Amino acid sequence: SYVITRDEGNDMGVYDFPVTGAPHIHHMNPVTLEDIEYATDNLLNPEYLVCVSQRTHNAIHYGDQSLLPRVPLARTAGDTRLW
Repeated sequence: SYVITRDEGNDMGVYDFPVTGAPHIHHMNPVTLEDIEYATDNLLNPEYLVCVSQRTHNAIHYGDQSLLPRVPLARTAGDTRLW
């Protein structure tokens, strides 16, 4: 799929978070009945789609943020903030 290729198989298109297992294509905007009935741009426009893992897809739909990948915080000299 174009979306998987564009996102290089990365979860949420985030560099260095490859999807393990089968990738899913997620609609970033909620799909309405009107979108389906009239095949609106929201339905299949790649700008509104993103490659995700099953785990991330479940986190988005079922509200479990603990399932989402986390980007490690970069530490710098003089940084005194805790993680």
